[in-house]
Amino acid sequence: MIIVGLALTGVAALIHVFIFYLESIAWTSKRARETFGTGTVAQAETQKALAFNQGFYNLFLAITVFVGIAFVIGGALTVGSALVFAGAGSMVAASLVLILSDPSKASAALKQGVIPALGVVALAIGLAL
Repeated sequence: MIIVGLALTGVAALIHVFIFYLESIAWTSKRARETFGTGTVAQAETQKALAFNQGFYNLFLAITVFVGIAFVIGGALTVGSALVFAGAGSMVAASLVLILSDPSKASAALKQGVIPALGVVALAIGLAL
């Protein structure tokens, strides 16, 4: 189960790297505007600085998970698991904040939060066995 947990949280981290790309690098692109519903390029431009900052939050969460996975692979199970739980748990918490603050964003919240939640549960079960 530990491997399943690490695989799921690794996928979640990859998703968050993609979110970083959309928010911090490609915010005004057609794909990012369609994904986040920002409308026109002009509308996206007004939010660009906030999106840039938000994208880095997502990147830092992903890095935390990747570093945790590396520690686990390197044999430091306690440190690695703590990092994975911190990074993926924060992803789950952010998805809960999103859905509670704006229920119309439930689809995005689920995309952001289900995979890391499953990973956290699988990792916890694996560590408990």
